[in-house]
Amino acid sequence: MTRNSLENQLIQFRRDLHTYPELSNQEFETTAKIRRALEEHGITICDLPLTTGLVAEIKGELPGSVIALRGDIDALPILEQSDVSFPSLREGVMHACGHDFHTSVMLGVAILLNEQKTTLPGTVRILFQPAEETGHGAKNILNTGILDDVTAIFGLHNDPTLKVGEFGTKTGALTAGVDRFEIHVKGVGAHAAKPHEGNDPILITGAIIGALQSIISRNVSSADNAVVSITQVHSGSTWNVIPEAAYLEGTVRTFSSETRAYIQKRMTQILHGIGESFDAEVTLTWHPGPPSVMNTAEWADLSLQIAAGHGYDAKTIPVTSVGEDFAFYQEKFPGAFVMIGSGGPYDLHHPKFKVDDTALYPACTYFVKLAFAALERLREQ
Repeated sequence: MTRNSLENQLIQFRRDLHTYPELSNQEFETTAKIRRALEEHGITICDLPLTTGLVAEIKGELPGSVIALRGDIDALPILEQSDVSFPSLREGVMHACGHDFHTSVMLGVAILLNEQKTTLPGTVRILFQPAEETGHGAKNILNTGILDDVTAIFGLHNDPTLKVGEFGTKTGALTAGVDRFEIHVKGVGAHAAKPHEGNDPILITGAIIGALQSIISRNVSSADNAVVSITQVHSGSTWNVIPEAAYLEGTVRTFSSETRAYIQKRMTQILHGIGESFDAEVTLTWHPGPPSVMNTAEWADLSLQIAAGHGYDAKTIPVTSVGEDFAFYQEKFPGAFVMIGSGGPYDLHHPKFKVDDTALYPACTYFVKLAFAALERLREQ
C-alpha cells in the first residue's frame, strides 16, 4: 500500500471518528468501524469477551516474543468549539483528548505490520482500548487474559504542547497517579439568624478546605510533586437558612506509591479530627484511579533512540500531572509510554482542541520501527 493511499485512508478514518465520537464504554460504533477496517486488510482480530474495544494480532512468520501496542478509543463529555471542518455531530461529546488520533495511528500500524509479517520476528498485539477516560479501561483488556504472554508494551499520547515532529518520553514516572475523593459533611440545619442552634456545615467545609491544602505545603517534601485539588463544593439552597449538609469533591495527583498512600492516610486523619472538633459527621470516600505511568529504562531509551533515527526531534520530557490508565499494564510487564507532538495550540480536554493530521502517518511508521526493534532486542536476550 502506498504512503499516499494509506495516509489518506487514515486521515479520513480519524475524521470520521471525530465526527461521531462515543463516550467511555459506549464505543459500539467506533469498535465496529475498527473491526471493519481491520477485516478489510485481512488482519486477525482476537475473540475476546469485550463489550467495546478489541485486540488485533499480527503474528510474524519468524519465531519470537509477544509485545503489545496500545491506542485508546473513547471521547469526552465536552461540547466542541473547534474550527475543524468535521466537527462532532453528537452534541456534548467530543474527541477532545485525541483518542481518534491514537486509534488511527494504531490502525495504520496494524496495516503496515501485517504487510511485513513475513519478516516480523515475533507477534504484535494491538490494543484498541475502551474507556481510558474512566481510568479503568485497561483493566477490561487485562481481565481477558490476552496479554498474559506479553513481554513488553508500548503506548502513545498526542501532546499539543509539542510541535508536530517533536517527540518525548522519559525513564521512570511520566504521568501522575490519579485518585478521586468525595467528602460528606453532616451538620445541623438552623435559621441563619440563630446559628447557635445548628452546626454549620459550611463553616466546617471552610476548615476542611484550608486543612487539606496544608498536606502539600507542610507534609509533602518540596522535592516530591503532589497535588490536592478540591473541585466541587455544594451546600445550601437559600440565603437565610443554615443547611444541614455539605459535599466536596476533588482529586489527588502523585508520582510515587508512598506519597499516594500517605496523602490518603493524612486526609483521613485530618477529616476525622475536624469532625471531632466540630462535633459533626465527616466521611471520606476514596476512589482509586490509575497509578503513575512508570517507564522502564530499557524501553524508554529504545523508544527515544528509534524516534531520533526516525526523524523526530526526540527529547527527555518532564513529568505531567495528567493521569493515564496505561499504568495498569506496566504493573504487569515493562514498557514505555511516549508523547508525540500534535501541534496545539489548545491543550487536552479543551473544547477547541484539535490535532494536526500531518502527525498521523509519521507516528504509524514510528511504531512499526519500534515494534521491529523491540522484537529484535528480545530475540537477542
